[in-house]
Amino acid sequence: MQLASIDANKKNNDVILVAPTGSGKTLAFLLPLISIIDANKKGVQVLIIAPSRELAIQIEQVFKTMATGFKVNCCYGGHSTKTERNNLEEAPTVLIGTPGRLCYHINRKHVDTSTIETLIIDEFDKGLEFGFQDDMESIVKSLSNLKKRILTSATNSIELPDFMGLNKPVTLNYFTTDDVPSKLEIRIVKAEKTDKLDALFNLICKIGNKPTIVFCNHREAVDRISDLLHHQGLAHDVFHGGMEQDERERALIKFRNGSHSVLISTDLAARGLDIPEIEYVIHYQLPLTIETYTHRNGRTARMHAKGVAYLILGEEEYQPKFITEKIEVEKIEATKIIPPPPVWETLYISVGKKEKVNKIDIVGLLLQKGNLQKDELGLIEVLDHCAFAAVKRTKIQALLQAIKNEKLKGKSAKISVAK
Repeated sequence: MQLASIDANKKNNDVILVAPTGSGKTLAFLLPLISIIDANKKGVQVLIIAPSRELAIQIEQVFKTMATGFKVNCCYGGHSTKTERNNLEEAPTVLIGTPGRLCYHINRKHVDTSTIETLIIDEFDKGLEFGFQDDMESIVKSLSNLKKRILTSATNSIELPDFMGLNKPVTLNYFTTDDVPSKLEIRIVKAEKTDKLDALFNLICKIGNKPTIVFCNHREAVDRISDLLHHQGLAHDVFHGGMEQDERERALIKFRNGSHSVLISTDLAARGLDIPEIEYVIHYQLPLTIETYTHRNGRTARMHAKGVAYLILGEEEYQPKFITEKIEVEKIEATKIIPPPPVWETLYISVGKKEKVNKIDIVGLLLQKGNLQKDELGLIEVLDHCAFAAVKRTKIQALLQAIKNEKLKGKSAKISVAK
């Protein structure tokens, strides 16, 4: 897919890239930029629109790992507009952002759109679904010298709004004929009551400490489930659009590094996020459409992996009509055996990239000064002004005591267990 995208983008045609979640679409639209960008030109040359903050940040991180030498900036709601404006004073070559925040900067002339020749709209159908059509249309109309458009989607059935202005687009479709990944098992759990919380709790206890996402249709349900699990002493985290940006980032970091095995989420986590190695998906509230069902299931059984998706049915609920296959009913026994806490716990460090701190600095501090062994230190993620490191739960208190007076790059830093 990535090779085909590079080849297709060498031509003048616009490109539509359609492929399942987890198939490598981000690199498929970023790699062609290496030959598209002109190193001799100044100003923003490539504009990338993403429907969510997390996806925008993820695209920025992937582009940075490509080490092209071109400046990239990311703009999104919940981030300081003053910081973004300062970053935009020296125009990046690649600008990434969510529709609303990009409109904010374009309308205030913080971005010179006349230099932009390539537009990428990632998960464009999700942007329309989220109600960003007016912002997206406004952005497209402001790009007077646009030469190429690249649109991506994780949905096979798509409608293209007229304002996109596509020119003889080449479509690269990497969906198979199956709606559900072939290595994905689907099972039904029947709740004995209309309230399905007990059934969900018993199912999570049976699964144990395996990476699991529980999907709900509404954030109120997410918070209600969280209250139950918190009351039962079951480690987990939540993720939905009502949370502050730093809360959402922290939830994903803890889930990625194994500090929490269970993530309760709305469909905001169904696509476009970097959450690898998911073994189980639980549909606590039933998906309303086949597209939602497919995207939720797409979080597991990705590429060559296996996975299991559970549908929890209450007394008055039935298997959705768009799910046509016969699904096995799995009996879940009531239990009071709560899975033990995950092996990992997350360490918060109050300095990051902007303070010139990198992963190597953190590894040196925690291994040399903190007396950790290599296998006692897990995933490290460094953000602009803070960092997070997964540490074996049994070692974290001794580590904090050992490094309480240490500095990073000569700077004092607050280091504590991440909340």
